[in-house]
Formats: sequence, structure tokens, C-alpha cells
Amino acid sequence: MRKELLLAASAFVVSVAGSSVAHAQCVLKGTVIDAATNEPLVGVTVALQGTPNKVFTDNDGKFVIKSAKTKCSLQFSSIGFESTTLASNHAGEYDFGFIPMAGASIALKDAVVTTRAVARKTPVALTTLGAVAIEERVGTADLPKVLETTPGVYVMREGGGYGDTKVNMRGFKSENVAVLVNGVSMNDMEWGGVYWSNWAGLTDVASSIQTQRGLGAAKVSTPSVGGSINIVTKTTDARKGGAFSYGMGNDGYNKLAFSLSTGRTADGWALTVMGGKTWGDGYIQGTDFRAWNYFFSLSKELSKNHLLTFTAFGAPQVHNKRSNYDGLTVQGWQEVGKYMRPGEQYLYNATYGYDRYGQIRHSQQNIYHKPQLQLQHLWQIDRTSSLNTVAYLSLGYGGGESGQGTQEYSSGWYGSNNGILATQFRNADGTFAYGKIQEMNAASESGSKMVMSMSKNLHKWVGLVSTYTKEINDRFNLYGGLDLRYYVGTHTNEITDLYDGAYYIDRYRKNVKPENFAGAGTDAFVNKKLSVGDVVQRDYDGFVAQSGVFGQAEYDFNNLTAFVAGSLNNTAQWRKDRFYYDAAHAESEKVNKIGFTVKGGVNYKFPHIDGWGGQHNVFGNIGYISRAPFFSGGVFLASQVSNQVNPDAVNEKIFSGEVGYSYHTAAFTANVNVYHTEWKDKTMAKMTEIPVDGNVERTWINMQGVNSIHEGLEVDLSYKPAKWFSLRGMLSVGNWRWTNNPVGYFYNSAGQPIDKFGHPLDQSQGPDHARMRFNQKDVKEGGSAQLTAGLGFNVYPMEGLRIGLDWKYFSNYYADYAVTANDISLDGVKTFHTPWKVPAYGLVDLSAGYTFQMGGYKTTLSGNIENLLDQEYISQAYDGAGHDWSTANRVFYGFGRQMSVKLKVNF
Repeated sequence: MRKELLLAASAFVVSVAGSSVAHAQCVLKGTVIDAATNEPLVGVTVALQGTPNKVFTDNDGKFVIKSAKTKCSLQFSSIGFESTTLASNHAGEYDFGFIPMAGASIALKDAVVTTRAVARKTPVALTTLGAVAIEERVGTADLPKVLETTPGVYVMREGGGYGDTKVNMRGFKSENVAVLVNGVSMNDMEWGGVYWSNWAGLTDVASSIQTQRGLGAAKVSTPSVGGSINIVTKTTDARKGGAFSYGMGNDGYNKLAFSLSTGRTADGWALTVMGGKTWGDGYIQGTDFRAWNYFFSLSKELSKNHLLTFTAFGAPQVHNKRSNYDGLTVQGWQEVGKYMRPGEQYLYNATYGYDRYGQIRHSQQNIYHKPQLQLQHLWQIDRTSSLNTVAYLSLGYGGGESGQGTQEYSSGWYGSNNGILATQFRNADGTFAYGKIQEMNAASESGSKMVMSMSKNLHKWVGLVSTYTKEINDRFNLYGGLDLRYYVGTHTNEITDLYDGAYYIDRYRKNVKPENFAGAGTDAFVNKKLSVGDVVQRDYDGFVAQSGVFGQAEYDFNNLTAFVAGSLNNTAQWRKDRFYYDAAHAESEKVNKIGFTVKGGVNYKFPHIDGWGGQHNVFGNIGYISRAPFFSGGVFLASQVSNQVNPDAVNEKIFSGEVGYSYHTAAFTANVNVYHTEWKDKTMAKMTEIPVDGNVERTWINMQGVNSIHEGLEVDLSYKPAKWFSLRGMLSVGNWRWTNNPVGYFYNSAGQPIDKFGHPLDQSQGPDHARMRFNQKDVKEGGSAQLTAGLGFNVYPMEGLRIGLDWKYFSNYYADYAVTANDISLDGVKTFHTPWKVPAYGLVDLSAGYTFQMGGYKTTLSGNIENLLDQEYISQAYDGAGHDWSTANRVFYGFGRQMSVKLKVNF
């Protein structure tokens, strides 16, 4: 009986197995990757056509699906990518290997559809880094650090505090480089720059970073000059799961992070939440920091053609910093070595110190939180058209410390002056003597001589970007949209500490004119006794309202892609002052400036595939931009203290063109491009003080027609000859120089033209109007390395193990220079010379990672060593009178060796 049961059971098992084989004749698997970055794509839908069977790719882009038939077709689909279909006629188990998916031109996709370009298709110079590359390279650095191997990009840490990074592109400074998150601009609406400390948390939520140099493909109404950096955040993941990580590094660096995702539910909901905390002592003396970051994304598929997504992210932080103005001379850095441990003189912070009670003090603390809320509606109207609308709200809270002083002590808080260490308040051990300030104030019978205030910068910013896409036929696509923004920034300065004094008299109150503020000029007004919480120096609102439209037509047929694009926008700017003006005079006039863009490009892929399986590709683009001047230093002569409009402010004009070539095989890619950009009518306004009839009066000089040329060559390449090895490299050679000798005209605080004695005139730019010439034609622009190169590789010696090495070289860095109050004189001439060329330097970074299973969970242990060889180098400098190393000032040395390690567990 037992034998019969055993035979029956065996027969049952065999029949079930046979049935299983009959119904699953093949097992198909593979890895889906982004065609632009070669990185794995998570959550791609893999469907077996003609059946209800489907699976999703995992965190490594891998999938496994079974088919009852050997002959079948698999369809791969993901929001933001073109669908791909693969046919199979394989029995048993078959691995497709890597399956690339190209970015879609028309799809239900994130807001990046308005900004992202496609490699070897869009006629612009671009570089894309995926989430894996970002995580591998960033270590303890700020997010822009990963862009150092991008041609034409120069990254500076300035004073060295947490998030105190600046990015220049093709020689253009940060205010001329657009930074977008999911297609929404992050650049300050008043001066154009970006404070990366506000966005430090984006490292953990970025799925990719794409840099578009030059004109770019961004479909917004106000493009940039140097290029754009588009950060794409992670969306609501299609797969259920999460991750937890902990990292640590030198100087007390710690980082905790987590992520959770529900995956897509049956009724179309998906939720992703991420959060983290970072804290440490800082590499530079006295630059401790605490930072948090959060990311929340909730999406709902309302129907087959409608997707609604709400996203919120932010990165509140508190960090102490070293002033950007406290770089010393080269000799000065050697001298402060006596205050530091051997080899650590470049970590010295001139404003780090103690008060008379033994408490650590600082004068450069920054506190800020800038949350961003986005609501996105994606509507696939029909097979050939879609509408993508993003409404967003940004709220800014915080500010930075700002030391105040009477006229006698107006520079008392400075750690240095033009590169020379300040000694007025300096202890014998080199620390800043905050205790001496307290003692001075306590002994004073006329109130505090020096106090600390918080320069607050609050803002409310709302906007909407809506893009309509229409596929006319299989060759023509049309895009059109709206770009609306409204911004108000509140800027005030409040006393936070009297430093043991009884009260404070603000020296700026004497600058308030009676004709602008009733009661000003009296002794009671000028010498008002102020305390903690009272406002000093400034209190105003800056308003910027932009409304624009943009459009683009694309032609794509066979091997030819071309586009023509244009935009038109109006920028309205005005201010409302509560410090220098009373309520009756508070609001300035409203200045409206019309700007526009016209650009076009062509890309051609040669149909012939050569003997190595390679394809040749050429592209070219050309464009013209007319851009409204910025609120600060442009539309207003002195935007922090005066409603006076700059009478000579005109639109900046930018002409740019470039041509490029690329060669692409399955293993090798090379891109070469040359560019030429002409920048004309750059507006620059500076304030100074001059004697007028025995009194010191504020005046402004408005420099007109400042022109420059930026041109250069860029090369990047990648080579993957084997699965276990990949090579990458880049070269960028620039020639950036000023091309004319501009003239600046002087105006008084009322905005009136003045003569060489400071007396007002009736006629602007007449023969008696005081002016100054700046001789700078053919002088090299400073502040960025005009020659950069890089070479790196990754090795995968065994399953799960990666070792990467990057060498970066920076040369032809000319010291920066700027027009200062000391340079300005009525009817004078300032002649600039070629600035000091900072010594070239090379850096080596090492990274490694090992992925393994720990308790059934995918686990990655990774580490980074930045500046592996501990190279000593100068990363930033300003030119001095002798145009050499001995007179250069505001010099900062780069960071030495930095190390970090991280453990990440996925579940």
C-alpha cells in the first residue's frame, strides 16, 4: 500500500512538473538601463504581450518573467521613457543582458520633460549623471562636487562651510548658471545665484543630474547664459520597499538617512518618503553644522490618461562658516600656522573665538530652511498630445549673522582686511577676541560700539510652468507653454546681541533723508537707542514678477533632428522700503523689462555604421538672448538701501553658437564640441562715498556696456571594453576675456547725475557728467580654471565589488578681481592688467563599494577618499596690486584628504 501511494505521489509530482514545463517553457531575464547614463532603471513595467503577465524591475534594474511559449514579445514601459519591445524565441532560460531605454519626447513624465535633453539626439552639449554615479562620488562633499568631472565646470568651496559651494560653467559665475529641480528654477529672483546650503539634502533624493552647457534645451521663458544644471528627484517608486543608511567621516561627520515606498497600489496610489540628518564639526576650524532633509511624494493615477503628483522637499540647516572675505595672502597663511597644529594652517578661521565667559562665539552663522512644494498634473490628452502643468510654492526662512559697528568700528568684525589678518580684536592664541568687544561695550558710556545682528532673508515665491506637447505626425512635434512667477523677498536686519553694552546707536540712521522719511535728520531720530530685536541698516521688500511664454518646433525623421525655439517674457521689479522711507514714500516705481530668446539647432546621425559598429553624429546650435538686468546691481543702483532706479539699466545681450561631433559604439563614446559666446551690455552698479562740500556723501557708479567673449573646446569620452572595466575622461580648454573698455557714470543718492564735485546736474551723460573709464580690454576673466581635464576608471574585480579612481586637473586659473570702492574716483581711470595665474594642480579621488546579502537584504558598504594624495593647492584667489602671488588676497586653499564610509541596507 505504501509503495502504491509512493508511486501515485511520484506520478502526481511528475505530472505537475510536466504541467509546469508545459505552461512555462521559458524563463526570460535581463537588466533595464537608461540609454543616456547606462544606469539601472527601477520600477520599469515588463509585460508579456498578449497575456496579463507583467513584472517590475528591481533596485538593480533586473527582472525575471516566465512564458508558456518560446515565441513571445516583451514590452518595456516606464513614465518618461520610450516604450521598447523585444521578441524572443528561446526555450529554457535566456538572459537578454542590458536593455537600454531612451528618454521620451512625448510621455506622461515629470517636469523634466521641459528641460531634459536626449544624448545624440538633442543638439546641445550635455552630461548626465545617474543616482548610482552621484552616490558613488559625493562622499562628504556638497552635491555640486560630483560635477567636477564635467567639461567646462569649476566648483569652489569658498570659505569651506557646509553647503558654501559655488559652481561656475564655461567661465560664467553662479548667477549666470540656471539650477532647476524637476524643471523648476531655484536661482534667486533678485541676484540670480544659488545658495547650495539650502539644497544640500538633494544628494539623497536626486535620481539624476544633467548639465546642459551653453544655450541648452530647457523650455523655460528665462534661460541662462553659461548653462543649466537640472536635478531630477526620485519619483514615487513603482516597487514597494525602502532603505536605511548610516555614514561617517573625518571631523565628526555623521549622516543618517532612510527611504520608504509603498509601490504602486492596485488603485493607482503611490507614496515615497525619505528623510535624513547630517551633522559634524566641519573640516575648517569652527564650522560645525547640523542639517536635515526630507522628501515626500504622493501620486495618484486618476485614470489611464491622468496622473497627479504632490511633491514636497526641503533641507533645513544651521552651520557656522568662514567668511568668504577672510581669505588671507599666501604669506599670511604661512604666518597663522603658529596658531594651528602642524600642517593645519589652511584650516584657520579668522573669526573663530571665545567670549569673556569662556563660551565659543562666531560671527558667520547661517540658518535657513527653504521648502519647495510642487503639484503636478500630467494629462495624456490623446495619442499625440499631452499637457504637463506644475504649480509650485517656495517659502524661505532664515538668514545669516551680520556684525554691526559704529563708524569707528565699522570694520571691527572683520577677520581680515584685503588678505591681512585683523589684529584689533585678536587673542594671543590667534582666536578672535569676542571677550574684548564685550569689555569695551560694558565700559562704554555711549552704548555698544559693536553688536551682532541677524540679516534675515525671508521670501514667498509662487509659480506655474505649463507645457503643451503635440505630435503633428511622425516627423514634427510642437511644444508651447507658460512660465509664471511671483516673488517677494523681505530683507531686514535685527540686533541679536548687544555684547554686554546698554544700547546701540545705528550709524545708518544718519543716511535717512528728511525728504524721504518725516522726522529723519533730527537728533532723536539719528541717535535713537536700540536694543535686541530692533532693526538696523535695512528693512525692505523686493518684488519680482515674471510672466512668459515659450514655444518650440522639432523635426525628427530618420537621422535628422532639428529644432527652432523662442520665448518672450516680461519682468517687473520694484521695492518697498521701511527703513530709509516712510509709508508715504515707501514704494519705488515699477520697472518693466521685456526679454526674449531665439535659438535653433540641428543634429544629424550618419546612417552608415562603420566596421567597429560605431555611429557618427554632428550637431550645431545658435541663439540670441535678451535678458532683463537683475534686481540687485542692475535695475536698482543700491537695492538694499535705496528706491532709486538705475536710469541706464538695459537688457543684457547674449549671442551663442556651437558645433559638436560624437562617435558612439556599444563600448565607446566620444563627444567633441566648440563654442563661442558673446556677452554684451552686462550691467554693473557699485556704491562708494565721496566728499561733497565738506560732507561725505554716498554715490553710485553705473557701468555700461561691459562686454566679454567666452569660447572654448570641450571633449568627453567613455570606454567599457569589458564588463569588469570602464574608463572615462574629459578635457576643457577655454578662452574667456573682456573685450572693451566700459565707462561708468556717477549718480547721487537721489538718482541725479553729478559732476566731478558731486553737485547734481540736469542732464545725464552730458559733457559735465562725472564718469570713469575702466581699461580692461583683452584682460583674462578670473575666478575659474580655463583648462580642466580628468581621467577615471571603475574596476569590477568580482561580483558586487567596485573600485573607482578619478584624476582631475585644473590650470589657467586667473585670480578673480572686482571693482571696489577704492578703485572708484570721479573722472578717473582704472586700468586692469592680466591677473595672477594661480599654480595648476591635480587631485585624485578614490571610491569603492561592495554589495552583498546580509540577512536576506541587499547591503552596500561603500567608501570615498577625496584628495587621496593630500595635495596642497589654491582653489580661489583675488588679484592684488602686483598681479602676483605676493599681493594676491582673499586666497583660500582647497580641502586636504577627506574620508568617509557608508553602510546602506535595502529592504
